Amino acid sequence: MDNITSPDPNAPEFAGQLPSVLSIPPRRNPVLFNERGLRSGWRLLIYILLVVAIGTAISFAIRKIHPPTHEFPTPSALLVQEMVGFFVVFGCALIMSRIERRSPDDYGLPIAQAFGTKFWLGMLFGLTEICVLMGLISVFGGYSFGSLALSSSGILHWGLLHLVLFTFVGFFEEFLFRGYLQFTLADGIGFWPAAILLSLGFGAVHLSNPGEGLVGAASVALVGIFFAFTLYRTGNLWYAVGLHATFDWGETFLFSVPNSGTFMEGHLSNSILHGPKWLTGGTVGPEGSVFCFLTMGLQFLVVMWLFPKKNTITESAAPSALPHTT
Repeated sequence: MDNITSPDPNAPEFAGQLPSVLSIPPRRNPVLFNERGLRSGWRLLIYILLVVAIGTAISFAIRKIHPPTHEFPTPSALLVQEMVGFFVVFGCALIMSRIERRSPDDYGLPIAQAFGTKFWLGMLFGLTEICVLMGLISVFGGYSFGSLALSSSGILHWGLLHLVLFTFVGFFEEFLFRGYLQFTLADGIGFWPAAILLSLGFGAVHLSNPGEGLVGAASVALVGIFFAFTLYRTGNLWYAVGLHATFDWGETFLFSVPNSGTFMEGHLSNSILHGPKWLTGGTVGPEGSVFCFLTMGLQFLVVMWLFPKKNTITESAAPSALPHTT
């Protein structure tokens, strides 16, 4: 028989036809991948597994080294807890950024804007909101400042400790609910459906606090929607972190009232909340007051004024609207 040789793809007759004689790359599994790479659901699953595994290991190690001695952690212990929590959720996001081949800045805390104008504006309006809220409750007879509970040195110590504590609370809770999870879930179902779902979870988590109630949890869920709105308008989480920090600091230290159902050591005064629950929030604290819904509505207007729509969501906050690298 005649020898049959394979055609030479470099021969003149094959010029311009090379792609047709090369093998077609295998298609990726559509259950795992879409046109942008690994589907958002699988990325979320990997991230959650990382957070649970690393968080559980670190928590176990800390409990072995320093067993808890209080039913509710002291401010110092809570600071360590919030710092570790933030570093776990942010560290796992750094791992995911390598897997996804994208900048960690995309998840809401761009380093270039760290502690910049947005953060300080957030701190200013967080403190303003809690002052207005407590002022309204006081005008209607629901709050009395009481006598000072600390010495001059104690005021400085506890004031700074609570400020650092609640700054890390802001970092942890904002990144946990509106950082990687918001970014990635929005890729699958859209920004606002993701924001609503995570805000409901934000409110539900607070139900585990002692003294929290359904009205307070609903208020917290609305706060979650508001923080998502700040992400939508500013493009990142720096404003939300600052606002979260000073609002909680104002509740816990400055006005010395319950914060989402918890009352902490080191408060400034022997304050008293008195009157109906719709006014004071009862054991929940001011977040359960009807006036909290009013001040939160005003906060929406402030953000709309500070960050007009022309400056709306940036690439880092709108994953579903952009092509992804894989």
